[in-house]
Amino acid sequence: KVPSYLGSSFAFLGPIGAAVASAGAGGGMAAALGGIVFTGVVLALVGLAVRAAGIGWVNWLLPPVVTGTIVMVIGFNLAGAAKGNFTKDPLIAIITLASIGLIGAISRGFMSRISIFLGLVVGYVVAYIMGDVDTKGISAAAWFDTPSFTTPTFSMNVMILFLPVVLVLIAENVGHVKAVAAMTGKDLDNQMGNALMADGVATTLAGFGGGSGTTTYAENIGVMAATKVYSTAAYWIAGVGAVLLSLSPKFGAVLSATPAGALGGVSTALFGMIGILGARIWIESRVDFSNSTNLLVAASALIIGIADYTWTRGDYTFTGIVNSTLVAVIGYRVLNAISEARSK
Repeated sequence: KVPSYLGSSFAFLGPIGAAVASAGAGGGMAAALGGIVFTGVVLALVGLAVRAAGIGWVNWLLPPVVTGTIVMVIGFNLAGAAKGNFTKDPLIAIITLASIGLIGAISRGFMSRISIFLGLVVGYVVAYIMGDVDTKGISAAAWFDTPSFTTPTFSMNVMILFLPVVLVLIAENVGHVKAVAAMTGKDLDNQMGNALMADGVATTLAGFGGGSGTTTYAENIGVMAATKVYSTAAYWIAGVGAVLLSLSPKFGAVLSATPAGALGGVSTALFGMIGILGARIWIESRVDFSNSTNLLVAASALIIGIADYTWTRGDYTFTGIVNSTLVAVIGYRVLNAISEARSK
């Protein structure tokens, strides 16, 4: 009932790298997959708790000022990635971004809704004509093949490395579901537990299948914002299509060959749209920024997340999204409690 697409999560990269390094070449990836499975199980249990206890405690922990901030950080934290691709080939990036804008402005109906995709195609084709697309990998790839699998192994030392990822996934899921709710105008709080459970189950299956852990994809929220298509049927079709396409290395090679400039143009639009959805949560919830607690928490968390403040502790590096989430969640509760105690 929640229009959301699950894909590989960047939050797993840190602990996977640490797991591979600590476990050695012999069983590093297998141990990392065990950590992914562990993360999925914990997240599914959190979702089950939300279903049983209701969304009230989540709303208490994550009021609009916090969720809006998290959504904005999720989008704007990716600005560096968008810039990295954009600056690799500015001409193609500008052509792609301009194509998205022009198609959206002059088209109506279906064409307008897929302006993001069409803009990407335009950028890809122009780059191909200019000779900026490496086709060697496409030519060498087979049309059909089955993926290879690795059996997970479980080590407590490795699994502990993945615990912080659970916090990130909860924040991303809650923030994304809130963003979808704001975008569609539907109250999806009663589906929050199901969304967390679904991501947990998907992450568990991904780990057993040799893949990366999953999260709700912010990019698809941007696509929905641009297309105004919120049907869950589209995600069923996308899911089945993704499974079928995963059996074609040729298709994967075509995607891998997407020019950096085209990706930069598309991501500039999409990631910006995601960030603006966070502001929309603030506006529609009428967050009072004359309140010093709201202002300080949101401002500090945004800077920490956008600038990607990192903190390394042992084998794990807490990224900007994690740290901004901690500041937003914990900072709001502590400062709000102090403020309420003072007013009594």
